Amino acid sequence: MVREWDPRTASSAEIASLLDTLNAVLAVDLPQDPPWREDSLREYLAEVMPGERRISWVAQAEPTDPGDPGAVLGQVHVLLLGDIGVLEVLVHPSVRRGGLGRDLVLRAARRVYQEGFRSIGVEVVGDTPAIGFYESLGFTREYVETRSVLDLAAVDWAELAQMATGIGAGYQLEFFPGGPPDDLIEAYARAKAEVRDVDDGELRPSSYDPERLRDSLDTLHRRGMKPYIVLARHEQSGEVAGLTEVVVPAQHPTRADQYDTIVAQDHRGYGIDRAIKARMLLELRSAEPELAEVQTWNAQANEAMLKVNAELGYRPDRDWCEYSVDVAELVHRVDPPR
Repeated sequence: MVREWDPRTASSAEIASLLDTLNAVLAVDLPQDPPWREDSLREYLAEVMPGERRISWVAQAEPTDPGDPGAVLGQVHVLLLGDIGVLEVLVHPSVRRGGLGRDLVLRAARRVYQEGFRSIGVEVVGDTPAIGFYESLGFTREYVETRSVLDLAAVDWAELAQMATGIGAGYQLEFFPGGPPDDLIEAYARAKAEVRDVDDGELRPSSYDPERLRDSLDTLHRRGMKPYIVLARHEQSGEVAGLTEVVVPAQHPTRADQYDTIVAQDHRGYGIDRAIKARMLLELRSAEPELAEVQTWNAQANEAMLKVNAELGYRPDRDWCEYSVDVAELVHRVDPPR
């Protein structure tokens, strides 16, 4: 049975069953990734940025007892933002290759088409069955990043402390757990705007406007995801010369996610990128004692950041691909008129 589903009103049993399916998928497709926890999972699934909408469906097994909602065997949700619908599909390994994934994609595609959106995008993990699945539906690969993972147990902390101080004169590093203070938001947004015109293909772009940046930080907190920020301030002007962001999700607190790392054009060449990332790791060591790993994603063309990450100890893991498809073509291909 497939039905539209709202995580805000779903039963605790449904949330727990969805978590079981998610972890079953991880165990097969990404066995080195930590299992997710139920902490703030409902909020993670329900909360979105202002102006965005998420629509979800679940596939459930037939109930075995009265009052049993039936195990969640699959789930799809589509995030509607800008002019694109961003898709996420989850199918329990025990019921794969039976048409459920195709059915879930069709449900979401029909709604996206009805809502007037032109395209659907999806992130697909390399070396998993999802690659062939989406290509069989007509999705085209648009962009590839490499995920790298840093094992904190293997870090040379003394060397890392030296890296954190290896910055040119005239710059000061500052650490902000939870996000930057409001009086720095505008300068922070200006620094992030340095990459505004770079067409990096990301389905979820960074926030450059100060108000949207505030909304983004607020949404992270509501989803149970704690941001940590390290800024490099230019002492003479007070401007934000560089920044790096790491988010620790309540759903998998042993592995953090690296978000943006940006150095403003006029301040490059002073060792800021390596220093701010090293300082971040030093701060996280005490701020998040449960943390064991940090994962980051980079385009292969970004040689400077790849070099910095290698110096810090990150090791390439696997490709992370973004695919897209014309939604009208997808609907007609999967569900042709009779």
